[in-house]
Amino acid sequence: MTTKTSSYTFGTTIEAPFDEAVRRITEALKQEGFGVLSTIDVKATMKAKLNQDFERYMILGTCNPQLAHQALELDHTVGALLPCNVVVHEAHGPRGATWTQVDIADPVAMLGVTQNSAMQELAREARGRLEHALVELQAGKE
Repeated sequence: MTTKTSSYTFGTTIEAPFDEAVRRITEALKQEGFGVLSTIDVKATMKAKLNQDFERYMILGTCNPQLAHQALELDHTVGALLPCNVVVHEAHGPRGATWTQVDIADPVAMLGVTQNSAMQELAREARGRLEHALVELQAGKE
């Protein structure tokens, strides 16, 4: 089940190891026309830059080229709000179960700042595709 995790994200928790969750969400996003443009390993960055331990936490900068192109045609400055970020991080369940949380920046919330109805329509399409990727992730499909 996809849930609203904040005013600007939606996501899900799955019972799967972190690496498997990253692989599965990447494949589910691909099926919806999104590619991963960038990967930020927050755990490694915190250790390298601050010498701090942190849970496994990955930020995937994802993009659907067709939707991005349409958005940029509407407003070139919207690139500052792209790509769609997907966060994958470890969570621990009862009795040592391994869970992984996947949260996605809501394109409707992000692009709402443009106050452009055509942009909002693109954002709704993107959100629908991203929500479908989460459904596929939950179902264990790739």
